[in-house]
Amino acid sequence: MSEAIKPGQAETDWINQDRRKFIRNAAMTLAAAELVMIGSASAQPSKTYADDMTPAAPGTKAPSGATFGALKQIDAGLLNVGYAEAGPANGPAVLLLHGWPYDIYSFVEVTPLLAAAGYRVVVPYLRGYGTTRFLSNDTFRSGQPSAVAVDTTALMDALKIDKAIIAGFDWGGRTADIMAALWPERCKGIVSVSGYLIGSQESGKLPLPPQAELQWWYQFYFATERGRAGYDKYRHDFSKLIWQLASPKWNFSDATFDRSAAAFDNPDHVSVVIHNYRWRLGLAQGEPKYDDLEKRLAEAPVITVPTITLEGDANGAPHPDPGSYARKFSGKYEHRTITGGIGHNLPQEAPEAFAKAVVDVDGH
Repeated sequence: MSEAIKPGQAETDWINQDRRKFIRNAAMTLAAAELVMIGSASAQPSKTYADDMTPAAPGTKAPSGATFGALKQIDAGLLNVGYAEAGPANGPAVLLLHGWPYDIYSFVEVTPLLAAAGYRVVVPYLRGYGTTRFLSNDTFRSGQPSAVAVDTTALMDALKIDKAIIAGFDWGGRTADIMAALWPERCKGIVSVSGYLIGSQESGKLPLPPQAELQWWYQFYFATERGRAGYDKYRHDFSKLIWQLASPKWNFSDATFDRSAAAFDNPDHVSVVIHNYRWRLGLAQGEPKYDDLEKRLAEAPVITVPTITLEGDANGAPHPDPGSYARKFSGKYEHRTITGGIGHNLPQEAPEAFAKAVVDVDGH
């Protein structure tokens, strides 16, 4: 099933059954968001959303004053994880996972919407980002996908979250897919931008048509030592270029980018990122302890948990066509294309549409 979401859709297309009424009431009292978000009044969702539950124009960038409150830290698995948390502690849990080169601020407007609707929202920095740190200097700085997924399950264990909705984009979307495939009992549902992103080293070795290969230019750059040194030296400018290419119609401000770029100053950032892309090309070895997980993922397992996949109509990053992965979801499934010039960083460019997908998959 595929649906194009356009700005100004009728309210009845927004929230289903009783949940719609609940969120309307919560959204109309968004002053409560001040309890979970610290910052200026601009940290609240747009007036349009609060008043009539129709989405604001896609592509609206996060207000310069929107921010999270004080971050928390917790030991979880191999990491001491930095994360933002909002909403009632006993609410249904939602984990929001960012990608590269982004950070938790991709969800700075999604979070208060979900918190006001009664969800416990957890937004962690992935390994190599922000305030997340490895607990041991001896731990290999792996960026392989299964390791990031194991990090997420360890975080859930540390926070005593048995089951959650997992939602993300880029690395975060892939992690949601992996968790649903390997540990469906931990996933109430998933929201994945760009759909089914599970791959393997073998599939990463297969050549693509030239135009597709061109989109992966940075992956080949990272395969070289010059690329590693270049990303280390110019990570700010490099990441900004990726933002511009991946979201060509998103007019983000320098302040918006700089706020997220601070997360790339993590001492392990370059090592984790470079290993991720080299591993995907089969140019770097993974850790043996993840071999069994990677073998299972290499079989491209079908995902059985309720899923909503999203795609922006102006995503400039490499991404599969929705029709190519629909059969990889055997549970209740829906695809939505978000129109209006929405690029790769969908939750930050269209926060209402992303929040709606989380609520709707919960209803599934």
